[in-house]
Amino acid sequence: MSGHRLWPGEPGERITAYPVPSERPAPAVVVLPGGGYTRLAEHENEPVARWLNTLGIAAFALHYRVAPHRHPLPLLDAARAVRWVRAHATDHGVDPERVGVLGFSAGGHLAGLLATETGPALAEGPHDEVDAQEARPDLAVLCYPVVTLTGPAAHAGSVAALLGPGQEAGDPAELSIERRVGPRTPPVFVWHTADDASVPVDNALLLTSALARHGVPVEAHVYPNGAHGLGLAVGDPVVGDWTSRCAVFLRSHGFTG
Repeated sequence: MSGHRLWPGEPGERITAYPVPSERPAPAVVVLPGGGYTRLAEHENEPVARWLNTLGIAAFALHYRVAPHRHPLPLLDAARAVRWVRAHATDHGVDPERVGVLGFSAGGHLAGLLATETGPALAEGPHDEVDAQEARPDLAVLCYPVVTLTGPAAHAGSVAALLGPGQEAGDPAELSIERRVGPRTPPVFVWHTADDASVPVDNALLLTSALARHGVPVEAHVYPNGAHGLGLAVGDPVVGDWTSRCAVFLRSHGFTG
């Protein structure tokens, strides 16, 4: 494990590398913990990176900006993280052509934003060699994600934290993932619980429908019961099944060590 500055000269945002021993370049996944864009949930951070390591996948846990920082700063951090992993692939034994993202709740929204981003997602200068890398991930895993920022299924707390009380930082419709899906969206694995009282399961259903409509490979699982924010769900014999199913999804898309 090693920590690194995400941006040159900036001490705050950081990325923590969890490499894996491998005779050949390993796939990599950038981990985006949830927290409603107000904090970062630690149980969705290092434990998830360690689990990915057991699959032969190098993990990179991202400390991205949250409120009072607004959009597009979290997205710029996520884009920079994927670019950073590709730019430093040789240093960490990573295959730059196999870099995915995995996010929980608001971190799932952030992962979805990046997977559906069509613009450059570049910060205003100065720029360096990292910025020359591709920011689009090769696949995305979204765990009980915030998807839509409009309508009854929207998570009001995430909307306010990301866009500001008056939504001055962006248009909620334009930042709703189900409206951003297109033919270049990479394969997606998504799971949710049907009785999630914080982020309604409609979020996952809206996304799954949009992905299928655009012909994007998608695997979706809805578990009957489970509180929001379960992370790896180690203590739940039903919901904890998601890690096994996700491992199969990752292998099926070439994310094997």
